[in-house]
Amino acid sequence: MDIVIGEIAKESFIVSPSTKCEEVYTIFEKETAIEGIVVCSDQKPVGLVMKTHFFQRLSTKYGFDLFMKRTIDLVMDQEILIVDYHLSLTEVSSLAMNRKLEHLYDVVIVTKEDALFGTVSIRELIMKLAEIQIRNARYSNPLTGLPGNNVIKETLKEVLTYKRFSVLYIDIDSFKAFNDTYGFSKGDELIKETAMILTDAVMTTENEPSFIGHIGGDDFIATIPHHHYQSICESIIDQFTDSLKIFYTQEDLIKGYVSGVSRQGVFEKLPLASISIAVIQNSKRPITSLEQLSLESAKVKSYCKTTKNSIYLTLDDYEEQTKEKTLF
Repeated sequence: MDIVIGEIAKESFIVSPSTKCEEVYTIFEKETAIEGIVVCSDQKPVGLVMKTHFFQRLSTKYGFDLFMKRTIDLVMDQEILIVDYHLSLTEVSSLAMNRKLEHLYDVVIVTKEDALFGTVSIRELIMKLAEIQIRNARYSNPLTGLPGNNVIKETLKEVLTYKRFSVLYIDIDSFKAFNDTYGFSKGDELIKETAMILTDAVMTTENEPSFIGHIGGDDFIATIPHHHYQSICESIIDQFTDSLKIFYTQEDLIKGYVSGVSRQGVFEKLPLASISIAVIQNSKRPITSLEQLSLESAKVKSYCKTTKNSIYLTLDDYEEQTKEKTLF
């Protein structure tokens, strides 16, 4: 799970626009570790004074005499990067790296509810991103590079604290038949293609903070911080169905099946690969534990697998459909 920028922000030195440059100079001289000072008006950031820029300006001919008695608003940078507390590190990193060269290493200003919360230096941002990448690599699936079970468990615990969430359990159905027919190498390629499809559909700005994990084999999991799952599931199914043209022969695609041995050891016609998505949400009922999440998802996943074509179902869909079958 991507960390939000506010979690690594540190308290910043603040001055008002009317603060004299000599006061800012004194702060930098006493607090040698700080890189920048935020200029605020009513707790709202309006400018930034980076130590390197400030001293460069003072070091010019007559610069010291010209600016020291003047107010800081005359020398502060107004091209500042302000981000919300809840923005992910990866998004902030992208914004920071797209700045003009002269502002590339300026601190990032973090606000919460439109008021200054703190700042993050580019060094701290890069170090935290590297730490996350190392951790994810250590626990990632070697085939897809997606986070594995340790990170999945940590992420789900966090997701369960969200006010709104949807957890998507994704399985490739008839994967064994595909593997048996086309070989393990092709099977690995289908799994990697599925991972890329999930990434494309789930990991978007609109879904932040979102997550995709590889449970193992042909099982994946995804989380989104809202209940708008329909378009995501439809995109996954459409892309997966379209990708089958790459993996099956034209003959098998036309037939709509492959011939092989079923899990019961019987030689028969086996369906082409499809994808099942079990969706568990906290929209109509509280989901408060990993055990509950696992139990509810198992019921929906099992029901999804009774359908030959690709499908997505919520727990409510499952209960409604099983109730109808019971009545009739």
